[in-house]
Amino acid sequence: MTTPVESEQTQVDPLGADQVTEDKPWRTIVWNDPVNLMSYVTYVFQKLFGYSRDHATKLMLDVHHKGKAIVSSGSKEKVEGDVAKLHASGLWATMEQPS
Repeated sequence: MTTPVESEQTQVDPLGADQVTEDKPWRTIVWNDPVNLMSYVTYVFQKLFGYSRDHATKLMLDVHHKGKAIVSSGSKEKVEGDVAKLHASGLWATMEQPS
């Protein structure tokens, strides 16, 4: 007696594609604004994220010169909290999940 051959799956699993997207961490982006001093932005990065003065300064300079910087990443809930803290500190921040 012969065993039936398993059929080969030829369709793409749309759920698998969504799971890959969900695995990518969310990112917190801080945008340049004409209000906050560079020293204040550096201070906020140090206090909120525990960054060293050098790292916080580098991120601040990215915001200043490039118009934005990614300052944190992680789960959607974590990044939502980071954005809320940045808003409470007077900085313009958004979140995104890379595609």
